[in-house]
Amino acid sequence: MTTGTLITVAPTGAESAKAEVPALPVTLDELLLTARECEALGAAVIHVHVRDDDARPTLDPGRLRETVTALRESTDLIVQLSTGGAVTDPEAARLAVLDAAPDMASCTMGTVNFGDGVFLNRWEFVVDLHTRMQERGIVPEYEIFDLGHLSTLRRLLDRYGLPAGGHVHVDFVMGVPGGMPGTTEALVACRQALRDLPEGTTFSATGIGRSTIAVLLASLSAGGHLRVGMEDTVTYAKGRPVESNMQLVARAVGFAQLAQRPPLDTTGARALLGL
Repeated sequence: MTTGTLITVAPTGAESAKAEVPALPVTLDELLLTARECEALGAAVIHVHVRDDDARPTLDPGRLRETVTALRESTDLIVQLSTGGAVTDPEAARLAVLDAAPDMASCTMGTVNFGDGVFLNRWEFVVDLHTRMQERGIVPEYEIFDLGHLSTLRRLLDRYGLPAGGHVHVDFVMGVPGGMPGTTEALVACRQALRDLPEGTTFSATGIGRSTIAVLLASLSAGGHLRVGMEDTVTYAKGRPVESNMQLVARAVGFAQLAQRPPLDTTGARALLGL
């Protein structure tokens, strides 16, 4: 079991509308303020989606490069870009996210129903994403929406080798309608399946919506790490909207300290992830 906890903040996402969630950080200035405050609380990684001038999700290359540069200038956070975008984004635009040269990027291990949509991740696309990240020295976070995605990851690593940096880190995304449930039992099943992956593989867990706290506690007790943020939940408690990403990071930090696994700083996080 790891002695420290890697905390990732996912502040925006591509699903919630600013009009419905006014606290959502959608401008670059709002994102930078959120990043600095969350870093001060204990976050070490920021998982980034960007929005356009109308607060709609975008994979615009210029905005992505500007965002990566600004985050590096303003914080010491590990910058992880989403290659998922919105479920309607084409593969070419998702691959082009890597041109912004982040420290890390997400790499989803398979197709999954996503609410009323379908999050398409063909095998050929996954291979392309993985090998391009190897070539560019970008560390992937392998996103696992269902148990079978871990088998796909094993196949990927067996055929195409370890990721940049040599360390395998996965994120269990739990509670998405269409994916695995956000329960302790599901997390334990995923944790056991990690035995088939390279020795030293680490994991984070993300609980969507009302599964947030259950997944957070289960991950800590199983030796895992945490991802929290307004991409994943906009309700702090029943009938109580999230006021800021800092609320969610502070809660995660508090639980990590109670578990006697305090947050890793950015230096410790880079060492853990092979950066």
